[in-house]
Amino acid sequence: MALAMLSLAACGLRPSAPASTGVEGVMTIGPTCPVQRVDQPCPDRPFAGEVSVRDGSGGEVADVHADAAGHFRVDLAAGTYQLVPLSPHPGMPPFGKPQTVTVVPGQYTQVTIEYDSGIR
Repeated sequence: MALAMLSLAACGLRPSAPASTGVEGVMTIGPTCPVQRVDQPCPDRPFAGEVSVRDGSGGEVADVHADAAGHFRVDLAAGTYQLVPLSPHPGMPPFGKPQTVTVVPGQYTQVTIEYDSGIR
Protein backbone atom coordinates (compact mmCIF):
# COMPACT_ATOMS: atom_id res chain seq x y z
CA MET A 1 0.00 0.00 0.00
CA ALA A 2 2.74 2.44 0.95
CA LEU A 3 4.59 1.63 -2.28
CA ALA A 4 1.44 2.37 -4.29
CA MET A 5 1.03 5.73 -2.53
CA LEU A 6 4.67 6.62 -3.23
CA SER A 7 4.22 5.64 -6.87
CA LEU A 8 1.20 7.95 -7.16
CA ALA A 9 3.08 10.79 -5.48
CA ALA A 10 6.02 10.34 -7.84
CA CYS A 11 3.67 10.71 -10.81
CA GLY A 12 2.13 13.88 -9.40
CA LEU A 13 -1.21 12.18 -8.76
CA ARG A 14 -3.07 12.24 -5.49
CA PRO A 15 -5.00 9.28 -4.17
CA SER A 16 -8.73 9.77 -4.67
CA ALA A 17 -11.04 10.86 -1.88
CA PRO A 18 -13.15 8.26 -0.12
CA ALA A 19 -16.35 7.58 -2.06
CA SER A 20 -18.51 8.64 0.91
CA THR A 21 -16.95 12.06 1.52
CA GLY A 22 -17.36 15.29 -0.41
CA VAL A 23 -19.82 18.00 -1.43
CA GLU A 24 -23.23 17.64 -3.05
CA GLY A 25 -26.09 19.94 -3.69
CA VAL A 26 -28.02 21.96 -6.19
CA MET A 27 -27.35 25.00 -8.36
CA THR A 28 -30.16 27.48 -9.00
CA ILE A 29 -30.58 30.67 -11.02
CA GLY A 30 -32.85 33.64 -10.43
CA PRO A 31 -34.58 35.87 -10.89
CA THR A 32 -36.01 34.30 -14.01
CA CYS A 33 -38.79 36.81 -14.71
CA PRO A 34 -38.31 40.54 -15.37
CA VAL A 35 -41.25 41.40 -13.10
CA GLN A 36 -42.46 39.40 -10.12
CA ARG A 37 -45.96 39.78 -8.75
CA VAL A 38 -47.54 38.29 -5.65
CA ASP A 39 -50.19 36.50 -7.71
CA GLN A 40 -47.60 35.21 -10.22
CA PRO A 41 -44.61 33.82 -8.39
CA CYS A 42 -41.40 33.32 -10.31
CA PRO A 43 -39.19 30.96 -8.28
CA ASP A 44 -35.53 30.31 -8.98
CA ARG A 45 -34.91 27.47 -11.41
CA PRO A 46 -32.37 24.64 -11.51
CA PHE A 47 -29.17 25.63 -13.32
CA ALA A 48 -26.64 23.37 -15.04
CA GLY A 49 -23.71 25.49 -13.89
CA GLU A 50 -20.04 24.83 -13.31
CA VAL A 51 -18.07 25.28 -10.10
CA SER A 52 -14.34 25.28 -9.47
CA VAL A 53 -13.42 23.59 -6.16
CA ARG A 54 -10.29 25.11 -4.59
CA ASP A 55 -8.22 24.10 -1.62
CA GLY A 56 -6.92 26.38 1.15
CA SER A 57 -4.03 27.61 -1.01
CA GLY A 58 -6.37 28.53 -3.89
CA GLY A 59 -5.35 25.61 -6.11
CA GLU A 60 -8.13 23.95 -8.11
CA VAL A 61 -8.71 20.39 -6.93
CA ALA A 62 -11.88 19.67 -8.92
CA ASP A 63 -14.24 21.11 -11.47
CA VAL A 64 -17.86 20.04 -11.18
CA HIS A 65 -20.84 20.47 -13.51
CA ALA A 66 -24.47 20.25 -12.42
CA ASP A 67 -26.93 18.18 -14.43
CA ALA A 68 -30.05 19.64 -16.08
CA ALA A 69 -31.88 19.47 -12.73
CA GLY A 70 -29.09 21.47 -11.06
CA HIS A 71 -27.75 18.55 -9.01
CA PHE A 72 -24.05 17.92 -8.53
CA ARG A 73 -21.75 15.78 -6.43
CA VAL A 74 -17.99 15.72 -6.06
CA ASP A 75 -15.87 13.36 -3.96
CA LEU A 76 -13.37 15.25 -1.79
CA ALA A 77 -11.12 14.40 1.11
CA ALA A 78 -12.01 15.96 4.47
CA GLY A 79 -10.97 19.60 4.69
CA THR A 80 -12.00 23.15 3.90
CA TYR A 81 -12.67 24.21 0.31
CA GLN A 82 -13.88 27.24 -1.59
CA LEU A 83 -16.59 26.69 -4.20
CA VAL A 84 -16.23 29.26 -6.99
CA PRO A 85 -19.18 29.42 -9.42
CA LEU A 86 -18.01 30.00 -12.99
CA SER A 87 -19.92 32.15 -15.46
CA PRO A 88 -20.59 30.50 -18.83
CA HIS A 89 -19.59 33.85 -20.38
CA PRO A 90 -16.74 35.38 -18.32
CA GLY A 91 -17.52 38.93 -17.25
CA MET A 92 -21.23 38.57 -18.02
CA PRO A 93 -24.18 37.18 -16.03
CA PRO A 94 -25.02 34.81 -14.59
CA PHE A 95 -22.78 35.28 -11.56
CA GLY A 96 -22.48 33.22 -8.40
CA LYS A 97 -20.86 34.10 -5.08
CA PRO A 98 -17.98 31.93 -3.87
CA GLN A 99 -18.61 30.06 -0.64
CA THR A 100 -16.44 28.19 1.81
CA VAL A 101 -17.44 24.68 2.86
CA THR A 102 -16.01 22.20 5.31
CA VAL A 103 -16.05 18.53 4.38
CA VAL A 104 -16.04 16.09 7.29
CA PRO A 105 -15.05 12.43 7.02
CA GLY A 106 -17.78 9.97 6.08
CA GLN A 107 -20.43 12.35 4.76
CA TYR A 108 -21.33 14.77 1.99
CA THR A 109 -21.66 18.44 2.87
CA GLN A 110 -24.92 19.83 1.44
CA VAL A 111 -24.80 23.19 -0.38
CA THR A 112 -26.95 25.37 -2.57
CA ILE A 113 -25.14 27.50 -5.11
CA GLU A 114 -27.24 30.44 -6.25
CA TYR A 115 -26.53 32.19 -9.54
CA ASP A 116 -27.81 35.71 -10.19
CA SER A 117 -29.27 35.88 -13.69
CA GLY A 118 -28.89 39.65 -13.92
CA ILE A 119 -32.57 40.11 -14.82
CA ARG A 120 -34.00 43.19 -13.11
